[in-house]
Amino acid sequence: MSTLNNPNLIYESPATILQHLIRFNTTNPPGDEADCIAYIEELLHQAGIETTIVAKENDRPNLIARIKGSGAAPPLLLYGHVDVVGVDKQVWSHDPFGGEIHDGYIWGRGSLDMKGGIAMMVSAFLRAHGERTHLQGDIILAIVSDEEAGGDLGASFLVDNYAKYFEGVEYAIGEFGGFSFQVSGRSFYPIMVAEKQVCWLRATLRSEGGHGSLGQQNGCMAQLGKLLQSLNSAKLPIHATPAATYMIESMAAALPAIAGMVLRGLLHPSRTDLILKLLGDKGKLFQPLLRNTVSATVVRGGEKINVHPSEIIVELDGRLLPGFTSEQFIAELRKHIIQDDVELEVIRYEPIPAKPNMGMFKLLSDVLTEADGAAIPVPMLLPGGTDARHFARLGIQTYGFLPMRLPEDINFSALIHAADERVPVTAIDFGAQAIFRVLERYGKA
Repeated sequence: MSTLNNPNLIYESPATILQHLIRFNTTNPPGDEADCIAYIEELLHQAGIETTIVAKENDRPNLIARIKGSGAAPPLLLYGHVDVVGVDKQVWSHDPFGGEIHDGYIWGRGSLDMKGGIAMMVSAFLRAHGERTHLQGDIILAIVSDEEAGGDLGASFLVDNYAKYFEGVEYAIGEFGGFSFQVSGRSFYPIMVAEKQVCWLRATLRSEGGHGSLGQQNGCMAQLGKLLQSLNSAKLPIHATPAATYMIESMAAALPAIAGMVLRGLLHPSRTDLILKLLGDKGKLFQPLLRNTVSATVVRGGEKINVHPSEIIVELDGRLLPGFTSEQFIAELRKHIIQDDVELEVIRYEPIPAKPNMGMFKLLSDVLTEADGAAIPVPMLLPGGTDARHFARLGIQTYGFLPMRLPEDINFSALIHAADERVPVTAIDFGAQAIFRVLERYGKA
């Protein structure tokens, strides 16, 4: 337990908060986030902070709290989700819902995605309140459910029904970014400023069907094989969007001259694929940032072993670069799908702005470089999706900023959603301190 300048306020360390959060099994589905959010609510109530709970479903609540500032700056939003992905068929070294500390790491599902970030935010929020920090703008804390299943009961629900709580907000801090990684001896800290757009498609294949004992040369199954092969081999066009350009140019400027020149070559479509190949495993990090991507993830068809199906549905996880439309995406796909009779239907498309608002990037960068003298902050385009796309509908620019100084031998990305997810205790402390410094300095000249 830690005591702040206000001796009447006692609160738990960010690492301890994280341990408690992990011990709530909030695997989504079904989620069951209520007890976890109740724990956070109790921490805030003990500190004298009022909260609001709103929910589309009672056992899937969302929490909103606010600390008042002077009004000299717009409100700043901190938000994150407490639901996690499952652990079925994974082999863990320690209890995934135990929140145990071993070898300096906190182990458990959500330690990285994103209960660790929640612990940082809640700790910084409590500290700002407890130390009576002079805030230029109100600080809003939103703890949400359901991000791992799309946010319909969480962030999207709040944006659609409770936008009044976020009036005037220009900037937000959320996942996913702020962690260190090493390239050519440099310590980069990518700050997420944009993410790819969700564009899920349904592909429908049809044929006459028939008895399984009779051969079919071009039935649904044959069409399915052709479709999957064409998608697997498709290389959609290269596009150097503003967000990817910011990221690559910033990294290139910090690298040795030849390495920087090679990296900048990624932005020239005639050279991109060759350079991606030369970069090896590191090329896999950049590839989805430079083109729209599609993955076949769900196949539905066939009911009996002795009947050729007359219809097969394939669901496609499309991820679009910022600024691209679903129509443009389908037009790109059509050039690679060899069957003309495949029906493509958009089942979910969530657009985001083509160009990020970089107005708060310098503050976040300054906080990182002061915390770690070797830090090189760079803007990042995220290939996945977060709740940022929902708050973007209110004109809010999210920065993925959950700062963690990580050991060089830890592969951060490989641990997310995987067995043995874990985070260094020191990284959680580092992040809570950095976020507090942001709150302290936000809105000041």
